[in-house]
This record gives sequence, structure tokens and C-alpha cells, in this order.
Amino acid sequence: MTRRELLLAAVRNGETPRAAWVPFVGSHGGFLIGKSATDYLHSPDLIVEGLSRARELYDPDGLPVTFDLQMEAEILGCGLMWADNGPPTVTTHPLAEGKSLADLPEFDSSRGRFPMAAEAARKMRAQVGDEIGLYGLICGPFTLSLHLLGNNIFLQMFDDAAGVQELVMYCAEVGRKAADVYIDAGCDVIAVVDPMVSQISPEHFEQFVAGPANVVFDHIRGRGALSSFFCCGDATRNLKAMAQTGCDNISVDENVDLAYIRDVAQAAGKSFGGNLQLTVVLLLGTEEAAKLHALERLDIGGTHGYIMAPGCDLPYNTPPANVAAAGLMATDEYQRQVARTIVAENAHDSFDDVTVPDYQSLPQVCIDLITLDSATCAPCQYMRAAAERAAAEFGDRVILREHKITTRPGIGMLTKLGVRNLPTICLDGEPKFISLIPDHKTLVAAIRERVDAKAS
Repeated sequence: MTRRELLLAAVRNGETPRAAWVPFVGSHGGFLIGKSATDYLHSPDLIVEGLSRARELYDPDGLPVTFDLQMEAEILGCGLMWADNGPPTVTTHPLAEGKSLADLPEFDSSRGRFPMAAEAARKMRAQVGDEIGLYGLICGPFTLSLHLLGNNIFLQMFDDAAGVQELVMYCAEVGRKAADVYIDAGCDVIAVVDPMVSQISPEHFEQFVAGPANVVFDHIRGRGALSSFFCCGDATRNLKAMAQTGCDNISVDENVDLAYIRDVAQAAGKSFGGNLQLTVVLLLGTEEAAKLHALERLDIGGTHGYIMAPGCDLPYNTPPANVAAAGLMATDEYQRQVARTIVAENAHDSFDDVTVPDYQSLPQVCIDLITLDSATCAPCQYMRAAAERAAAEFGDRVILREHKITTRPGIGMLTKLGVRNLPTICLDGEPKFISLIPDHKTLVAAIRERVDAKAS
């Protein structure tokens, strides 16, 4: 059985000799070859070079061609802000600026960076042959809708449900065309990456997402490829609904209990993937910590339809040794046995050097925004935008601070404030909006209550 055959068997929810291993190498591929994310995500040759290096280092069963959820939005008229250490972020939302769907540029996969991605996929397919599998990642319909409309979508879901349904279905049609690009280039699995699904209720998922998502999944199956429904963030509330869609696989991040998604997915006859910790373990941990964490995932995931993978795009500067150490646990039985003999060091960081303010003595209300990184994580980006908009109504009576858990101080704040899921808004040290973007009125009211209390 080749690595590709093992991966595809796992995605089809089959029993495999071991769990499959797929490191989600996006802009991290640029880091591996000493190139900025901006340069990397514009060049098919650099992408192939970065993925080739990742293959050498991580010995995977499959790799994504790229991990960039802004490619569709870019073609449709959204402005992007580029960075050297991560994928771009969406900065403008044409439907929030007075345009209608009819005003948007036609989605044409021969425009933007899709030809570049297709070329990279074709070159990788030619290079790896049938030895490993390839993933093509596309932006999910709800997340693409939010790119086009911005945070206004959450209000419009109540005020103009029909309009939002039309928008999400429009984005599903875009997804079909985007999927074709990767299927035509030889990709085996199309991952529909829809992180903003973590921000809505199961009722809204059924109302706005399930139908459009199935349009994409049915199309992928009709083209002879496999599909994955990939949701970053705490998607727990929607996992059962996701499992009822036509996808073959559900992939989640560290916010979701792996045993829970295993049981939900298997009950629906689907495979499941995830949920290696991106920052605490892979980015900021040690090789031994990565091995032990991977062993935990493998023990829970088992060998029936499990694909061990990071819960999202690997941070740009993740130490390669940590990723390789985690992957080794999936691919090498002897090394697993060796690692199991290691006694984990009881060296939990107390973060004594991370100072939490005395919130009661502060004259201002303090909004602590705990994120992965609002520059690279879509739910984090839109939660920060919501917090900034609400805070602006109170001027200097409010302090807004973002704590990114891609840094040790950020992890320290997460730990000391008792935050368990991302992104989260804390008000004066209290986790208040946990992995759910509040509407503007609700957030303003919560802030005002604390502002008034401090003024009295």
C-alpha cells in the first residue's frame, strides 16, 4: 500500500495499517525554503520547492497544494493585505460597500492566482506520481460570503435571510468552479475550508450552509474526487449537522474534542481529521512535547478513518523539527514504541512573568481579545473587527488588547484568564464571548454595562 493509497483509504473511512498523516503546509512552505509568504504564494515554482522540502522533512501521506482562503475573494473584488509571515487577509468587503452580487466580477478561474495554484498542483502531481496524495483547498461558501459582506452578514441573517441564502448559494457555485481547478490538476481530496461555520448556531447552519455545502460536495463526488469539510475554531455545536452533509471527511482543530468528533463522524459513516495543537505544541513546544501530543491523538483517533493533521494552516515559522517529530509518531511504529517509554517531564510553565492587570483598579474597561492571530485567522480577524467597532463608541473609556497565542505571552494570558477556546473576548478579565462573534448591539451593551459600573 502506497502512502497515497493509505491516505485515500482513510479518507473513505476505511481501516488502515496506521493513521494517515497530512501536515497542512501553507505559507510554512515558504519558511522552509527561506522565502516570504508573499513571494511564496505568488509562485508555482516556489510552492513546488516548498512542498518538496516538506515532503523530505515530514514524510507525509499527503500534502495540500496551498492554504489560502482569500484566492476566491481576491478575484471577486475583495482587497487583500499581504504579510511576509502568513497568508493575506481580506481588508475590503464589496457587498458592504453598496455593490450587489450582479456588480461583482465574474468568478473566472483563469484570473487571479488560480492559474498559479493549478500549475503548482500539476507539477506536484507529476513529481510525486502515485506516491502521496494531494489536497486542493478552497474557501467554504459561508466564509467566502463573509469575505464579501463582512460582519454585516450576522445581522442580515435575521433581517434579510433570503438575501443571505442567495449569497451563500452564489459562493457555493464559486466553490464548484474552484474545486474543478484542483481536480483537473490532479488533486485527490478537495477540502472545503469554512472556518466561519464555527460562529453560527446549528439552526443557522441548516438554514444557510447545509444546502450550499452539499452543492459543492455533490459536485466533487461527481468529478470522482473525495471531499473534506474543514472547520477551524470551536465547531462543536455544528459537528452533527456537518456530519449529515455529503462530505467524505470532517477535519477540526484543537478547540474540538477529538473523541467527540471521532464518535460523531463514525456514526455518520465518515472519516475525521485533526487536531494537533498548532501553537502550544508545534510552534512553541519541543520535539518531545510534539511526540507525546501526537501519541495522544493517535491513541484517540485509532486506525479507522483517522487522518492526523494540524488543526489549521501551520504557522509560517513553525520549527520543522517539531512537525517532523509529530509525523514520525504516525509513520514509524518503532519510534512510537520508543516514545511511549519516555516519561513526560512535569514542567508546566506557570507564566510567572506574564502579568494580568488589576482590572478593578483600572479606570477603563479592558477588552482582552485572545486569538490565534487576527492577521492570519479568519474568525479572529472578524472578531477583532467587531471588538474594534464596539470599542470605538466608548473612546478612551475602553482599552482593547489582542493576545496572540502564537507568542508565549499570549499563551500566558490565555492560561491566566482561563480561556479554553479561540477566539474569545474577555471583558475586565472575564471570558465573555467564547468562540462566537457577538452582534454589535450585544457587544456594545456588555461593554456599556461595565463602563457604567466603573463610572458609578
